[in-house]
Amino acid sequence: MTATSLRLVAHGHTVALRRARFGGPDDGLDEGGLRAVRALADAGQDRRGHLSAGDACLSSPAAAATQTADALGLHPTIEPALADCDYGDWTGRAFEEIAVEQPQALHEWLAAPDSAPHGGESVAAVRDRVGHWLDGQRSIGRRITAITHPLVIRVAVVHALDLPLATYRQVDVEPLAIVRLTGRGARWQLRLGAPRAHFPA
Repeated sequence: MTATSLRLVAHGHTVALRRARFGGPDDGLDEGGLRAVRALADAGQDRRGHLSAGDACLSSPAAAATQTADALGLHPTIEPALADCDYGDWTGRAFEEIAVEQPQALHEWLAAPDSAPHGGESVAAVRDRVGHWLDGQRSIGRRITAITHPLVIRVAVVHALDLPLATYRQVDVEPLAIVRLTGRGARWQLRLGAPRAHFPA
């Protein structure tokens, strides 16, 4: 059976990320984020002058993800399952602002992954959505690059390794981080490779 090689790439910096705000689908890369993605793309030019996207390239529908893919020279297909969490009424608002105005609701959200006091998606719902998508990719036997969000990658790792959902809080994913998963049969494996001087194929 041919393994599926999945490369999850976190989009570049946005204003929401830098200012600790709950992001939304219209948040694009900020100036520094765009520069960083372009630098990564320049470092990843191969001898033919382009980046290798593998057999398939997918992207969250959010602006930050599609802009990251474009700046990397990739041409993704939009995959709704890779969308960020819907933060409901908290979208666009600062974490500190919610902590002052709705401290109990924020505590509930942080303590219980299945809670959604903002009226949007719970972290558990995001895990279920992403996990269902991951399960469908595991045995198809192709290479996939997926541009998505830090939270999506965090819950993807938790699901792939069959960890308790609460451990997603212990998984840090920085902008432009790359996480590799290899799927064969009924299991995913987390792949940690040696550093490379280019955007890895």
